[in-house]
Amino acid sequence: MKISILLPYKENYSPVYPGAVSIFINSVTKYSKYKKDIKIYGNTELKKKYSSNYHNIPLKKKYLQSSTKIYLNNFLKIENKRKSNIIEVHNRPNYIKTLKNLSNRKFVLYFHNDPLSLTGSEKKYERMFLLDICDKIIFNSNWTKDQFTSDLDKFYKNSQKLIVIHQSINRKKININKKKKIITFVGKLNSSKGYDLFGKATIKILNEYKDWKIHVFGDEPREKLIFNHPRFLNFGFKDHLYILKKLEEASISVACSRWNEPFGRSSLEASSRGCAVIISDKGGLKETITNAIVIKELNYINIYKSIKSLIDNKKKLKEMQKRSLKNFYLTDKYVSKMIDEYRTNFYKKNLFRSQKNKKIIHVTNFNLRHNARLFYNTGRRINNGLIRNLNSVVTLSDRDIISYEKTIKDITGSKALNNKLLDITSNYKPDLILFGHADMVSTETIQKIKKFYPYIKFAQWFLDKMDNKDWYHNKKRFLQKFDLMDANFCTTHPSAINLKKKICFYIPNPVDKTLDNLKIFKNKNFLYDIFFAMSHGVHRGVLKQGKIDSREYFIKELIKKNNNIKFDIYGMDNKQPVWADEFKNKVKLSKMALNLSQGKPLKYYSSDRIAQLIGNGILTFVEKSTKLNRIFSNKEVVFYKNLTDLSKKIESLINNDSLRIKISRAGHAKYHRYMNSNLVAEYMLNKIFKINSRKKFLWER
Repeated sequence: MKISILLPYKENYSPVYPGAVSIFINSVTKYSKYKKDIKIYGNTELKKKYSSNYHNIPLKKKYLQSSTKIYLNNFLKIENKRKSNIIEVHNRPNYIKTLKNLSNRKFVLYFHNDPLSLTGSEKKYERMFLLDICDKIIFNSNWTKDQFTSDLDKFYKNSQKLIVIHQSINRKKININKKKKIITFVGKLNSSKGYDLFGKATIKILNEYKDWKIHVFGDEPREKLIFNHPRFLNFGFKDHLYILKKLEEASISVACSRWNEPFGRSSLEASSRGCAVIISDKGGLKETITNAIVIKELNYINIYKSIKSLIDNKKKLKEMQKRSLKNFYLTDKYVSKMIDEYRTNFYKKNLFRSQKNKKIIHVTNFNLRHNARLFYNTGRRINNGLIRNLNSVVTLSDRDIISYEKTIKDITGSKALNNKLLDITSNYKPDLILFGHADMVSTETIQKIKKFYPYIKFAQWFLDKMDNKDWYHNKKRFLQKFDLMDANFCTTHPSAINLKKKICFYIPNPVDKTLDNLKIFKNKNFLYDIFFAMSHGVHRGVLKQGKIDSREYFIKELIKKNNNIKFDIYGMDNKQPVWADEFKNKVKLSKMALNLSQGKPLKYYSSDRIAQLIGNGILTFVEKSTKLNRIFSNKEVVFYKNLTDLSKKIESLINNDSLRIKISRAGHAKYHRYMNSNLVAEYMLNKIFKINSRKKFLWER
């Protein structure tokens, strides 16, 4: 992995007069596991550089040409040869526009200042451009991030591209008992930094406490604030290591900015050296320390009172100093690890090591508007399995949303559905969005989520019959999102319908212990011999006048051929379909059941009735041409070749209760043990997240 770090033009990457950006980069790069792959680019006239991996970009200034433009063009020439994998730009959002045409790069933008004050990110459209182009945007504080997202929609505001990585420094072991009676101020000596307030407050302290001193480190050529006192010592600008050494001696450090500090390095460094820190409640200052006195109303009297409270209470002073050291965590090693994590994740094929505890949005038809008539559907079964596998699942019932949310401006309700999915995604930030027949979720919505929430996985499952001819409409629905998915699942074996095996997998219709809880093989008395149920569509719920299902011809022939058999048939001859508990109440009245799906048999395909039949413990007849005999044996399910063969097998079992019970009990046990909703959900997650690859499931044949 090649990583190029581009500094702001004129940033001094040198121990001589370094900026906060240079100090930060130099510190964390030392601990990076990619340090051998990192090159730092900048421009400085100082000869002494922080590290050997720094490359100074030479500038030959041309009349009336921007130095920044020359700087960037020279960097582009270098990049075209080096071909980095990642380009990290620090504090110059306007550079991204020039660099964006470099192909096959990941772009990372670091903000060390208020984005609303920097050229290239002041306007909303500029920040939207950055969010669109950059693969990561990193802020040095939550305050800085809030500034960037202040006027953005929530979907963009919560994007996974936006993260906070604070600045850092290594903690030093300090003997608190050797601290001296010194109060420090580090930074620009101007009123924005509150230096005028600090000076006025500490002169009052010096007059009151004769054994305390003030040490000031910094300069300010544009604003002269001078405080005269023999124990008020202004050391002027000093190098970074010198200041850190002086902070080791100091007892109290004050950072009392009037302006909103994006982060505030002086308070961070003081805390790392065991100082009791006093800060103003401005910008990201509170994020620099774990323990401090925070001045809510900033004036010199409150600064004076805060310092005085520590001097007068030695126990409080020592306790704050100890906590500053003990609770300090923003070390270079810690922050470098955070930086390396996003670098690694850019190219890591699988970010998820375990199957459990995923956050999932499950988008399918949970049929709320049908008042539980379709409660026992496959979406519910898969959902139960996901939850029992210890995942957190948010359900979004797509068909209900489009039904309830239709308006004149949104006739189909699809806008409401897609907007709701975007809102839920931004709030919940799932690991996976799983679709089941969610046709009204647009590919544009999925692509949008993928762009701004790049770590979310996508998958879909599909139950309806599909092929290349009679049921091509269903296949077209399935293929609509196919290539956008990390994995696809269907109840037809992919080989039967020419689908890509690498991202498409067969799943059986799952059985569920809470839904399929009958054990019909234990029943003694039956009203009927054979049960069969079909419908003209689950959402319709009733028969459609004038419609003929091709299965009716088969059933009528079967009845005609077996006039001594008592059939209980639903979904034809004006006998309405049965659903939910009515289905269960009807199926338990029969000894045996027929599972017959529409159209020409395809490998492993069956309607979800098969789970409700075998799963409730009724002996079930299945077409052999479905090849389900590769999953079930003849001792668990009765397979037939044609109508004549089926008739013979019904006849042979009608009065053989012991064999009927034996087969139905075995089929029930196998289905519940090997193809339950828990296992189907586990299998799906294994394939989606590429985990537990060695575990094989019964249906993987």
